[in-house]
Amino acid sequence: MRYLKNVVTLELNTDKCLGCGRCWEVCPHGVFEPDDMKARIKDRDKCMECGACAKNCPLNAISVKSGVGCATAIIKGMLTGKEPSCGCSDSDCC
Repeated sequence: MRYLKNVVTLELNTDKCLGCGRCWEVCPHGVFEPDDMKARIKDRDKCMECGACAKNCPLNAISVKSGVGCATAIIKGMLTGKEPSCGCSDSDCC
């Protein structure tokens, strides 16, 4: 499943990453993959901002504002059957 394009809060600091693999192990949507002994974001738009990656990163190389932004709007829209809206003013968003 893909969410709204270019709105996710996910950030990866590759300078801090040691390639332990926890992020790609716990991510339910396969957002991360190994790349030259470090993690790499494979598809940012698949991130649902659940925060599992950040909570499991022992070096705090990952940040994500869990449960905020447009991913929450998509989930609420799917549950209610209404058009997703996150309330942001970005015309490229919702």
